[in-house]
Amino acid sequence: MSNLRWSEFIRKIEEDEELQNKIKEDPVAAIREVAATIPEPLRRDVWIYRIVVIALGLTVLAVVIGAIVITMVDKTTPDVLVALGSAAVGALAGLLAPSPAGEG
Repeated sequence: MSNLRWSEFIRKIEEDEELQNKIKEDPVAAIREVAATIPEPLRRDVWIYRIVVIALGLTVLAVVIGAIVITMVDKTTPDVLVALGSAAVGALAGLLAPSPAGEG
């Protein structure tokens, strides 16, 4: 758990007397309950996700444009551009595909 999550966790316990009593009765269940209510940083901070998607999208566009220009001049596409483009497209697909964790 990150330091930010720990500080939120401690604050919730300090502020909630009922929660303190739950921890005295069944600490494991109470701690699990509180931990489930604290959002993960990647779920809470949408800008991290947006920046990664934008960067990968720009990488794909730059690779496509670069490959077209290089192919027009040299008639061959460097393998590094193919690898970079493939990796960026795969990463975007992984980020944008629905998560199977929510199903089931």
